[in-house]
This record gives sequence, structure tokens and C-alpha cells, in this order.
Amino acid sequence: MENNETHYQHTLEKEVTISGVGLHTGLQVDMSLKPAAPGFGIKFSRIDLPNKPIVKADVDYVTDTSRGTTLEHNGARIHTVEHLLAALVGMGVDNVLIELNGPEVPIMDGSSQPFIEIIENAGIHKQDARKVYYSIDSNIYFYDEVKRVEMVALPSLDYKITALIDFNSPVLGTQHAALKQIGDFKKEIAPCRTFCFLHELEYLLENNLIKGGDLNNAIVVVDKPVDDGQLERLAKAFNRKKMSVKNEGIGILNNIQLRFPNEPARHKLLDVVGDLALVGFPIKAHIIANRPGHSSNVAFAKKIKHYIKKNRHNKDVPLYDPNLPPIYDSRRIEHSLPHRFPFLLVDKIIELSDTHVVGIKNVTFNEYFFQGHFPGNPIMPGVLQIEALAQAGGILALNTYRDPENYDTYFLKIDNCKFKQKVTPGDTMILKLELLSPIRRGICEMRGTVFVGNKVCTEADLVAQIVKKDYK
Repeated sequence: MENNETHYQHTLEKEVTISGVGLHTGLQVDMSLKPAAPGFGIKFSRIDLPNKPIVKADVDYVTDTSRGTTLEHNGARIHTVEHLLAALVGMGVDNVLIELNGPEVPIMDGSSQPFIEIIENAGIHKQDARKVYYSIDSNIYFYDEVKRVEMVALPSLDYKITALIDFNSPVLGTQHAALKQIGDFKKEIAPCRTFCFLHELEYLLENNLIKGGDLNNAIVVVDKPVDDGQLERLAKAFNRKKMSVKNEGIGILNNIQLRFPNEPARHKLLDVVGDLALVGFPIKAHIIANRPGHSSNVAFAKKIKHYIKKNRHNKDVPLYDPNLPPIYDSRRIEHSLPHRFPFLLVDKIIELSDTHVVGIKNVTFNEYFFQGHFPGNPIMPGVLQIEALAQAGGILALNTYRDPENYDTYFLKIDNCKFKQKVTPGDTMILKLELLSPIRRGICEMRGTVFVGNKVCTEADLVAQIVKKDYK
């Protein structure tokens, strides 16, 4: 079961500022992160330009992925957004306005760690608004035959990522990194710095493409022997007295210590987190990325966004994994509800918080009502689907009571009821209810939905009253 905090949107407690140099532009930039209202999302503002144009963090506004991810909209351009976006996702910040007085997010040390630190300094504020996750029910594939990049999003109860890299390099070799849950991002992924190979660095220096580059903000991999002349030129370019590489000229330039043995793979995973933030929706999926890069990440993000837009009616469909233990089993449900055979229509509770509940009803051919509804054409009555929702809603309504067995819930009203798909023997009904408003004076208003797989079968607004039993 998810932490209840993850069901709500979050912003910052206060404004916070950080300053640094842009890796590619070499310009000094001041950047402020400001709290924003629920539903605002992540947006950038170029306050150095007339009218302070806004650029939404959205994959549709990506214009360049050659040396990082660049957004452009409303006449404003923002370079190298991925490390900051990864930090915001990793810390669970949904709504923030990012103001910059220049065209590039500061590179800092080449990781997300400095941004994590300022976010923690600002504090994270839980907002009074639901966070809507989008779950996928089928695999989403991306393959780039030229770059040999493979990416896939698999259905999952959480957001997790596995990244694999293979540069055919004697220094890096084949590496992989995994983020099992987004809560591990801060410790396991955020400190990992960007990296490049020496031959790439020399090309960038010759073409003046990393004006803000420094050995303090990138790991330089040397996988071919270098001579003293090359080292002298590099020392001059970076204003260093001396450059060196251990192991007969193969290794890491200036012998910088890695923060993790697989730091490059972890940084590639960091980039995946940042670039997929541009989907624009929080998702539940297991992302597997083989040889990812910014162009592939962005193309994959576009594919995921297209899938979500096409299937938006299925947003936040609960995933039922029968291998996981339920929150309530049938015995616990009997302890909470007065219903018994043949009218107890909830078998399990798989999610429960103070604002929502998800229950399971397995529909079999042996249900008593199929004898007459209808002979030869068994269909579960719509009124019993609503009753199943109401019973799951009773669990939600009584969740805050210490002695739920001493209370009953009674229907007061049913509104906006729609039956969209038939429920037949063999179906597993997923019963989801969400509070529409806080429970007051025993009155509970809920939005209920019956899913079978990812299809909505029934939906209705239910109002119930919690009443203490006057019988034994």
C-alpha cells in the first residue's frame, strides 16, 4: 500500500534560489523555485526576457536533445532541464514555478544533488488536491535501430526504473542501475554526475560547445591512452596546472573518485527520470531502458504521453496483483460490515486510506442471482454492482472509527449512475471509491467506480450516513 502522502499533490513551502554556470552557454544564471497552486505543474519562466514568457515542462516543447534536453516556447528557450526535473520528481514536487534570468539551468556539479538540497531547504508542502496517477495496462515499446536503444514501459503498481549501458569501453564496460521506488532517488541516484568520453570532450572544446564545462561538473572517461601533449592542452583549457590519468593513461581524467562503482549507469537512470517528467503526468510503470540517451528518452516520453491521451478515460485504474496480501481479507471484512451470505459482495480490500478504498469482488457462475438474471445469459444485476460499491464504501466510511463493528452505513442518495459494460461470470470487479468531501456529521459522499481490467463498467456518486447500532 502506498504512503498516503503520495495521494496528494505537493509544492514548496517557500521560495528558494540557487546560482551557477550553464554547462553549454557558460552564462552565470540565478534560478528561483517558487511555490505554485495545485494543478499548476512544473513551469519555467525567463524573467530576463520581455513579458517573462512561460515554458511548460512538456515533451511537446522539446527542440534539442544533442547535449541535454532543451525546451522552447513563447519565444523563450531553456537548456539542460533534465537534472532539475529529476530532482523535482524524486522529491515528489508536483507544482512549482522556476524563474531564471538566463537560458540554461545551472549545471552545478553535474548531478541532481544540489537541487535536492535546495528543495529540502525550501520544505515540501502537501496540498489539498488529489494526485492523479496514470497506470498502463499494456507494454509500451520504443526501439531505435540506428542507436540500438530499447525502452519499454511495463504495467506496475509503482514507478520504478532499470537502466543498462554498454559503451564497449574498457573503463565503463557494461553497467546497470535500478530504482526500485521513487523514494530511493535522493540517496541512490541524485548524487550521480554526468559523464563524457575524452574524444567527445575534445570535440566540444574545439567547437566552443561547453563554455561552462569544468572537471567539477562532469566525469571524463579516458578509454584510450593519452600523451603528455593532450594532457597539457586539457590543463590549459580548464585552467589547471596539471592533468593526469592513472593506469597507463586509461581511466578517469584527473583521477576523480566515483561516488558509486556504477555512477555512469545511475546518471543515465537520472536522465531517464528527468526526461520522462516531460510526459506531464505522474505514471505507474516499470521502465526498462537499454542504452538510453536524451533523444531516445524524449521520443519514448512522447509515446507514453500519446498512450495516456488516447486512454485518458482509464486514468488511475487500480492495479490488482493477487500475489500481494490484502489489507482486509474476508474475515476482517465480516468484522467491519454487517452483511453476510448471500449478500456480502466484497472479497478483499487491497488499498485503504482516509480518502479512498479499493475492493475486490470475484464473480463466479455459482452466484445465486445468475439463476434468474438471466437463464442462459448470466449478467450481474446493476443494482448489485452498486451494492458492492456501497459495501466497499462502508469500509472507507468506518475506517476512522476504532469500533466499526458498532456502526452501520445507510444509503441516502445515488446520483449520476451509469452502467457502461456488462459484468459476467469469471470477471474480477475492482471497486474503487474516493471521498468527494470530508466526512461531516456522519455524512459520507463518495465517487464510486467498478472496473473489470482497465474498463469502466459502472460509476456513480454515493451518499451514505454512518449510524451507531441500536441492536445487538
